[in-house]
Amino acid sequence: MQNRVYIFDTTLRDGEQSPGVSLNMNEKLQIARQLARLGVDIIEAGFPITSPGDFAAVQAVAREVKGVTVAGLARANFKDIDRAWEALLDAEQARIHVFIATSDIHLKYKLRKDREQVLEAAVEAVKYAKKYTSDVEFSAEDASRSDVDYLCRVFGEVIKAGATVINVPDTVGYTTPEEYARFIQTIMEKTPGMEKAVLSVHCHDDLGMAVANSLAAVGAGARQVEGTINGIGERAGNAALEEVVMGLYTRKDRYGLTTGFNTREIFRTSRLISSLTGMPVHPNKAVVGKNAFAHESGIHQDGVLKERTTYEIMNPELVGITAGNLVLGKHSGRHAVRNRLTELGYELNDEELNLAFGRFKALADKKKEITDHDLQALVEDEIRHVPETYVLEYLHISSGTTVVPTATLGLRAGDELKEDAACGDGPVDAIYNTVDKITGVPCTLVNYAINAITAGKDALGDVTVKLRKADQEKVYTGRGVSTDILEASAKAYVNAVNKLMYDNK
Repeated sequence: MQNRVYIFDTTLRDGEQSPGVSLNMNEKLQIARQLARLGVDIIEAGFPITSPGDFAAVQAVAREVKGVTVAGLARANFKDIDRAWEALLDAEQARIHVFIATSDIHLKYKLRKDREQVLEAAVEAVKYAKKYTSDVEFSAEDASRSDVDYLCRVFGEVIKAGATVINVPDTVGYTTPEEYARFIQTIMEKTPGMEKAVLSVHCHDDLGMAVANSLAAVGAGARQVEGTINGIGERAGNAALEEVVMGLYTRKDRYGLTTGFNTREIFRTSRLISSLTGMPVHPNKAVVGKNAFAHESGIHQDGVLKERTTYEIMNPELVGITAGNLVLGKHSGRHAVRNRLTELGYELNDEELNLAFGRFKALADKKKEITDHDLQALVEDEIRHVPETYVLEYLHISSGTTVVPTATLGLRAGDELKEDAACGDGPVDAIYNTVDKITGVPCTLVNYAINAITAGKDALGDVTVKLRKADQEKVYTGRGVSTDILEASAKAYVNAVNKLMYDNK
């Protein structure tokens, strides 16, 4: 398989470590299922030892998502490895991913160990993990700042101990493409037994070179690339897998390599992850940004109309961006809606279809034309739901330049309708103050963002909020969708409060 590059997706582990991102179980399962449809080879579902929630999420993905390898991360100690295996036990294909730092700076200041102690810990960890599964990956954290001769020695010993994948992370995004390529070549040449394992790379984007470094490493012989969708992750993020894959696809003449990606699922995967994490995709982001295939220049427009390839090196349909638009309206029936959702890749059971159809009808009464983007937003809004402690029943706003903004809300909690009113610096602030009064949960608003999903005066507005309870550090993301931006704002805040209350039960 020398011409095959394996794609290791760590959106659910490294991606979720993005500041302000917190996914619930249902959201992680939705993402994992979509990653399987996308065609990734390995899903790193989490770090099981870190929390009961992370353990449960890895366990759920391992049990329910088939056709991919599911990996769990573990430090180089027996307790972590035991916990990872407990979570992965039911996976169709399981991988234990063991790591320990190898750079002198990490050994001195973080681990407080010498090189021989780290080597011994790495070997013992791989041997221990090998008792559970034949598929064991070893990562040398901060590899790109490690002494290459020592690194090759470590890699040789862990391969001898049974590691099947050797990962060379650029943990802090420090290296450059040319330097990294030489580094990978040296490792391949000097590591005893390297031909028995797959060499993998995991690049961070601190200097904006994660994708370039990943592709340089592939050119030098690496055959697994680790990263995330949309490039999310700690600090500046990880290598964006959609960019890596489309780089390999578009420049087949340069690389001559293939992946298992279904590229037509790229855009929908990107949108789903952006939606659930609350991290918008920048308009000019490569491959999946709103402007990635937009042409405003008259010269460019003229060229594209005459021959697309004059200014487009990729066909937008290849990554799942279609021109498909206005097909449904207020007179459309359930069957037509189901068919269109199926074409868009959503498989809904009868209960889910009833919920989606009800929301479709409500939107169709407010909006003349329902686009594919509208349908996707409605379905994805349902995905975000946790069991609802509170449901927005009604909303009244009094606001203007000469009055104090006041919100009156009704929130339904089971059979009880709770009503109250509050003032604020503006209508949105008044809404949120009222929700806090009704729920009795004082929250701090960390972030508030509005995005118009579709065009026109009746555009569907998408509001994202991030909040935390006054006495906690964990941040909860809520989203609301409506043609009324104040209603969307209220729904987003209530959605986040429901997640907070569900998590604190």
